[in-house]
Amino acid sequence: MRTRIKICGLTREADVDAAVEAGADAIGFVFYAKSPRAVSVAHAAALARRLPPFVTPVGLFVNAAPDELAAACAAIPTLMLQFHGDETPGQCDAMGRPYLRAARMAPGFDLLNFAQQFSSAQALLLDAHVEGYGGGGKVFDWSLVPSGVTPPLVLSGGLSAANVTDGVLKVRPWAVDVSSGVESAKGIKDADAVRRFCEAVREADARVAASAI
Repeated sequence: MRTRIKICGLTREADVDAAVEAGADAIGFVFYAKSPRAVSVAHAAALARRLPPFVTPVGLFVNAAPDELAAACAAIPTLMLQFHGDETPGQCDAMGRPYLRAARMAPGFDLLNFAQQFSSAQALLLDAHVEGYGGGGKVFDWSLVPSGVTPPLVLSGGLSAANVTDGVLKVRPWAVDVSSGVESAKGIKDADAVRRFCEAVREADARVAASAI
């Protein structure tokens, strides 16, 4: 099985092109005004039009109002939603769009119960528990991830080319998500770092495949 790759927090045309060229499966746009990586719906829509078929645009929201969600969905027809706030299962389902639900991993957090609540999610995105919303570029303790979780898992939180191979081997996620780990500055991606990250994921996949022979 191939680990899918999502590059999040893109703000520039060149970065979208670099992520696609490196082999990303999904591109993330941040629609949270307090984030240094925030983009307008109009700008994200223009960036999304650069994507080839089978590369998915994903919109990250934090406690967004229904009209904000509707506007983004209208502007980007293929948009997948990613909820990082305090959204309930009903709020996540309300738009009728495929969605990812962020889980803030910390000791004592019951991921199995959380997964049951959000069983309609396409996947659960595992991020570090920090003050505010988002993972803050921090790695959480991967041993906190229990076995037998459904829906599929997306590993996030402080990933980079230096540690993503190990993360894939230990967690065996369906996908990985990176933002700050491939940046030269907040919201500015480094094309070489993006390429190295994708290569490191492929290395992990090759090692998993070799171990299964």
